[in-house]
Amino acid sequence: MAISAQTCSASSVVPALCGHIVLLLVLSAPAADCYSFPQQYTMQYWARRLEQEIDGVMRIFGGVQQLRGIYNENRNLFEVKENVPRKLVEKVAGDIESLLAKKVRALKNLADAAERFQKAHRWQDNIKEEDIEYYDSKADTEYDDPEVDGEYEKEKSNSLKLEFTEDPNFKTKVNYSYAAVQIPTDIYKGSYRSVQCLERASALHITCTSPPATTPEFPVPASLPPWHPPSALCCLQANTNPGETTTVILNELNWTQALEDVFIENRKKDPSLLWQVFGSATGVTRYYPATPWRAPNKIDLYDVRRRPWYIQGASSPKDMVIIVDVSGSVSGLTLKLMKTSVYEMLDTLSDDDYVNVASFNEKAKPVSCFKHLVQANIRNKKVFKEDVQVMTAKGTTDYKAGFEYAFDQLQNSNITRANCNKMIMMFTDGGEDRVQDVFEKYNWPNKTVRVFTFSVGQHNYDVTPLQWMACANKGYYFEIPSIGAIRINTQEYLDVLGRPMVLAGNKAKQVQWTNVYQDALGLGLVVTGTLPVFNLTEDSSSNRKNQLILGVMGIDVALNDIKKLTPRYNLGANGYVFAIDLNGYVLLHPNLQPQIINFREPVTLDFLDAELEDEYKEEIRRSMIDGNEGQRFIKTVIKSLDERYIDEVFRTYTWAPIKSTNYSLGLVLPPYSIYYIQANLSDQILQVKLPNIKMKDFEFLLPNSFESEGRVFIAPREYCKDLDQSDNNTEFLENFIALMEKVTPDSKQCDNFLLHNLILDTGITQQLVERVWKDQDLNTYSLLAVFAATDGGITRVFPNKAADYWEEAHEPFNASFYRRSLDNKGYIFKPPNRDSNYKGFDLENNTIGILVSTAVELSIGGRTLKPAVVGVKLDLEAWAEKFKVLASNRTDRDQLGTRRCDPSVSCEMDCEANNKDLICVLIDDGGFLVLSNQEDHWYQVGKFFSEVDANLMSALYNNSFFTRKESYDFQSVCVPEAQSNTGAAPRGVFVPTVADFLNLAWWTSAAAWSLFQQFLYGLTYSSWFQTEDVTADSMESRETSCITKQTQYYFSTVNATYNAIIDCGNCSRLFHAQRLANTNLLFVVADKPICSQCESVKLLQAEMRAPPRDPNQCELVDKPRYRKGPHICFDYNATEDTSDCGRGASFRPSLGVLLSLQLLLLYLTASLYPLPLASCL
Repeated sequence: MAISAQTCSASSVVPALCGHIVLLLVLSAPAADCYSFPQQYTMQYWARRLEQEIDGVMRIFGGVQQLRGIYNENRNLFEVKENVPRKLVEKVAGDIESLLAKKVRALKNLADAAERFQKAHRWQDNIKEEDIEYYDSKADTEYDDPEVDGEYEKEKSNSLKLEFTEDPNFKTKVNYSYAAVQIPTDIYKGSYRSVQCLERASALHITCTSPPATTPEFPVPASLPPWHPPSALCCLQANTNPGETTTVILNELNWTQALEDVFIENRKKDPSLLWQVFGSATGVTRYYPATPWRAPNKIDLYDVRRRPWYIQGASSPKDMVIIVDVSGSVSGLTLKLMKTSVYEMLDTLSDDDYVNVASFNEKAKPVSCFKHLVQANIRNKKVFKEDVQVMTAKGTTDYKAGFEYAFDQLQNSNITRANCNKMIMMFTDGGEDRVQDVFEKYNWPNKTVRVFTFSVGQHNYDVTPLQWMACANKGYYFEIPSIGAIRINTQEYLDVLGRPMVLAGNKAKQVQWTNVYQDALGLGLVVTGTLPVFNLTEDSSSNRKNQLILGVMGIDVALNDIKKLTPRYNLGANGYVFAIDLNGYVLLHPNLQPQIINFREPVTLDFLDAELEDEYKEEIRRSMIDGNEGQRFIKTVIKSLDERYIDEVFRTYTWAPIKSTNYSLGLVLPPYSIYYIQANLSDQILQVKLPNIKMKDFEFLLPNSFESEGRVFIAPREYCKDLDQSDNNTEFLENFIALMEKVTPDSKQCDNFLLHNLILDTGITQQLVERVWKDQDLNTYSLLAVFAATDGGITRVFPNKAADYWEEAHEPFNASFYRRSLDNKGYIFKPPNRDSNYKGFDLENNTIGILVSTAVELSIGGRTLKPAVVGVKLDLEAWAEKFKVLASNRTDRDQLGTRRCDPSVSCEMDCEANNKDLICVLIDDGGFLVLSNQEDHWYQVGKFFSEVDANLMSALYNNSFFTRKESYDFQSVCVPEAQSNTGAAPRGVFVPTVADFLNLAWWTSAAAWSLFQQFLYGLTYSSWFQTEDVTADSMESRETSCITKQTQYYFSTVNATYNAIIDCGNCSRLFHAQRLANTNLLFVVADKPICSQCESVKLLQAEMRAPPRDPNQCELVDKPRYRKGPHICFDYNATEDTSDCGRGASFRPSLGVLLSLQLLLLYLTASLYPLPLASCL
């Protein structure tokens, strides 16, 4: 409709005649024989009619008053109990403390025993595997990849053959008589090591030079894929002395075998113990009880030393600066090795650590937007990894620039950091400068910063300067010649950091509890108590105390076991318990629901991300981290369970620390959950008041009663231990009834609170059927169903056939309508959930319902509570017609036909007669369409209104009818973004600069030879420089964890009624918006658009994948959230022996020798493996 809001016929408009008229004239001066836009008082009148109709239907069918009466009549069957927040928090915190204390005792027992056993053990140089009896958990591994058995032959093993039985506590088969052993593939059982090298090289798109050497210790499987000529050596074995490693591992297996008796004894004392684990510094894991290893794929990369719990227990927090040499001498493969090394190094850091990464040549600069040390959390590490990937090599090397940048970073005291274990990790391909002046200036004589140096790649540089740097600064020198050496050499620095802990003795034996993470053996989400295990032997030659850490002892506690200690159903649908750690990450929270879990990373959800952040919650979080007790009543906003709505609510937060742990416990209660109902159905009452209870009340739960009493859904709660759960409600009901025939409601194997409340609500809702629902004709009021849901777990839907289309959760506490009705006054409308891609339905074959619900509020002795929610389900099509009539000028006497305007009488348009020119809609408080007078809108009911009329929704938002709330979901699941599975490009070739050609040293370097080698292969193989399609490995579309952005809209606090104009020239539109009292609805009347020249930006509500770097981590790190690290730090001991600081060798072969060796390799490779090339780059 044009701006005039008048039309000279019901179906045509002349913009030239009716346009450009002032709003007031439009509303008040109709032309003869024309319809005008409705006056404000007219629309208010329509709104009142709508309000009265809704209220009348709910009063008749909802049965709120009647249900109140039924509760009062049965007052002798229940008590009103009070939740006292401080007492609840104190009790639950004490229970959790007791649970964890039992695990701590077992943990200390294990750690003490391990130190005794190792000290008493006699080293055996000639030990053999046959001399040791143990269960190799990989011997019975069933790989997820079905091709594995056909590709790889299992190694011969001396492993024990065990039998396993299913155990519900572990959710897998176990053997309680033995422990199991897991050893990383790349340090033992070497026949798979070459295969692992290939797999990891493939994952990094690196082509390996030559087939792995076949030795007795490392036989090459016959099923290896054919080899191709290389771009550089990469599959060199990481372990240069397999015999020495084997001896170490076998001795480790020998002395740790004695731990099995301690494991068993611990379990006898505490049968609730779950995994007991010893992670050795050598990589050996011994865990109890025994169970076969769960390998994620054919290459098992699990190494206990890289697990979050081991890293946390093995050293104090760290401040780390990683500097990477990106000078021109770093050839293509070496740079790839460096990037991968940084990746792996970052994975050794936990949330207690701080880090920054910089690259350097002539100058040093950060690789990312982070200008200072930042917390090593998952999001920050992801930024580092993405930016490290795009590093390029050029220029010359200046170690001084890199080290000065690193020391400046570590000396910055104006930022949050760990303030413990300061270190610099330098990755380079080699150099001559020792930068002694830098160390003298920044680090000597106290040497508070350790320096670790890493020589990366195959080169002929003198490594003595690198070794000197590490040794002169209490660090260690490592070599990473190939891809196979990365994982081991980027984690062994932890042994050096463990020295001060070992030397500190008992002071450093502090039990720490980890963040939440995914158990590798299938327990689900767990936390682990950790305790370091020290080597107590002494060096016989020097009588000096040993300073090596033996490993870390750990005991798991499943989150579900902690949850069992927290109250649930007496808190109501919207009350809950939560707990956080010193980082502010949640240990317990109803919104802690990761969809996909990477078992290598902890599950870190901040309390302020689990809820919608505000200043009150920030203060509560800070107080909890500080270990304080407190209570606060606040007004805040929450997200609905279906994440479509925002509600403004009142909540009481109460919190207290869990003693002897790093956790703090909180309780959240709405005002109506301070009190709750507890059924009091004693044996006497069951016999007198409810005779034949199994035949009377319980018979209404059986399907044969549904036709007369309505269908009953019971919440799938654990009413009794022997109750078989089922997703099928009918089957679950039958299981429940069958169990009730065997046990009494007061049986010790049943939860009396849950069971008695269920029985009570079964009877109460059945009385509602008898008194209200059976006597009414639902069709008269165009209702599809009536329903009631209760705190006791009953949902009753009447009539029975309507329950076939009941889509709400059977657990009322998990139903969005139920929880929203409790938090909001009046009648809450809930249209069907339709996303923007929904294409509609055939109204003749599909009956669509709209839920309308309201809470039942009781006041008993001055105590207010809400034990139930009742409602109706409207027939969409019938109520759309009724809506048009109620929003029209038809009176009770105008029952037939459409009213016509007399030439002498001015007429206002209405939603019925003028539906071709006037849009009338009901929109709920989330901005979703509920009802419309436009028939083509009916299939869009439930969609966000911007999908229906973007122009009008934008006007409502711009005129402050709605407020927008944006937030991020850090636990979402996304389909990987589409990428091509093939790539066509010339093979990657290193291109030297002019400076390289002028540098004599470059001509003898690995970079020069790498280029010459590529040239030789180009001559040998004609296809070397040609493009070809390369199929990507493992590119199947799998869902991955991701961050999504959510947007919700909710009513702002503006006037209940509003007139406005959408100004757009001849396409301008008038609209009126009116809040309907006692509902969550907005009544909107607007001109129908007559042209598309007034397009508005469509508001988006649908959840979407967050763009890269959104939320902006670069901005967030400058205002970090409050946190506390561990209160102890062990990074210095005056007696530390730093003489063991790594070994290097200087090797400078002549160009002739290099050329001869490479030509020989080329000849052998070409003759033995004459196959076409496949590029990895």
